[in-house]
Amino acid sequence: GENPLYIPQAKIHKGCCALGPMITISENVGDPGNLKIMMKILRDSETVFQGEINTSKMKRSNRELLEYLHRDNPIPTGTVCLTGTGIVPPDDFSLSNGDIVEIDIDNIGTLRNPVLQLQTNTK
Repeated sequence: GENPLYIPQAKIHKGCCALGPMITISENVGDPGNLKIMMKILRDSETVFQGEINTSKMKRSNRELLEYLHRDNPIPTGTVCLTGTGIVPPDDFSLSNGDIVEIDIDNIGTLRNPVLQLQTNTK
C-alpha cells in the first residue's frame, strides 16, 4: 500500500502470484468479458477490506490482449495471461502476516491464500 509502483512487482516475486489449486479452460468460463470478481481480506477472522469489479471494466478485451500476445511470441498451451489489478485497497492499507486473501470469480471459483511473511537472512 505504500507505493503503487509495487503492484506489478507483487506478481513476480517468489510466492506472490497465486494460481490454483487448479485452473480451468476458457470454454468452461462463459463470457470472459462479463465476470464478477470479488476480493476480501480477512484479519483475525474479520473482513478488513472488500471490493468487487467486473471484467467488463477492462480497458482491453481478453481477445485483444491475446491477439497482441500471439503476434510475436510462441504461446504454449497452458500459458496464463495476467491482466492487471482491478481491485486495489486504499493507499494506507497493507497486508499483514496471517491475513487471508479470498478472490472469487464467477464461473471459476474462489482462491483463498494466507499471507506469510518470509524470513530473510541478513548477514
